[in-house]
Amino acid sequence: MGIQMIKTRCIGRLFLTGILWGISVWAWAQPDASLRQELANRIKNCRAQVGAALVVDGKDTLTLFNEVPYPLMSVYKLHQAMAVGKYLHERGRTSESRIAIGKEDLKPDTYSPLRDKYPDGNVSLSVRELLEYTLQWSDNNACDILFAHTGGTAETDRYIRSLGLKEFAISSTEDEMHRDLDKCYDNWSSPLEMARLLEILFTTDLEMGEFQPLIRQILMTCRTGLNRLPKPLESNGAQIAHKTGTGDKNAAGALIGINDAGMVFLPDGRRYTLVVFVKDSWESMEKTEQLIADVSEIVYRYVTGE
Repeated sequence: MGIQMIKTRCIGRLFLTGILWGISVWAWAQPDASLRQELANRIKNCRAQVGAALVVDGKDTLTLFNEVPYPLMSVYKLHQAMAVGKYLHERGRTSESRIAIGKEDLKPDTYSPLRDKYPDGNVSLSVRELLEYTLQWSDNNACDILFAHTGGTAETDRYIRSLGLKEFAISSTEDEMHRDLDKCYDNWSSPLEMARLLEILFTTDLEMGEFQPLIRQILMTCRTGLNRLPKPLESNGAQIAHKTGTGDKNAAGALIGINDAGMVFLPDGRRYTLVVFVKDSWESMEKTEQLIADVSEIVYRYVTGE
């Protein structure tokens, strides 16, 4: 097959996105043309850069536009949580270790259920509670509080690289991204590298004591992005552990990143990991979320044969 290039609109300009179907955009042990075509048809008219990765039962792997760096947004709170667990376990701390939070820690102009509950600060919360705020509710203040007490973004980046992952970067806190939206693009990952991280979390002993099962459990109770990957799974008995990311609009008016990354557990004992990243979307939030839900449904039907 020859190499064909396509053009996609991004922040008001045209750019080359990469090699089209069948060469490096997709990798699959036994490619299925029907799945490939159905996903291609679903995304072809979307005014955004869409990337995805699928791993079925830890083996077969499919990627869609994996070469593009996608802004992680709050998906990187999973990277952080894993680094926090390792950092504290190595220092003899537990999930019940407490962190004092002052009013100065609670930025007023960012998404934060934690601040909404404790507007004046002066409270001490356990690491477990802070992880619940970051992973269940994607709380930005809780995220930066954890960074401040566990080595910052540099320690998170270092730890995830120690797991053998390379196609990602983490360098900016939530506050830094809020003050300069361009920094959102500095925290990035390929879809497949994100899928690999989930596979590592759920299949490898990371020697972080109680923190690893705690993080897994909290991901199973994520309350954000229910209209994304979980939407088509609501009534079929499947369960999902996932983490979302939601960006503001950039200077040109496009949504910086709308993401969902999760591991799906089927009633018959099988599982698959699915990551969908949407970068620089000119669609509405509702249409962008529906795109992610549609990809989730297409993959579910393919894996289960329904």
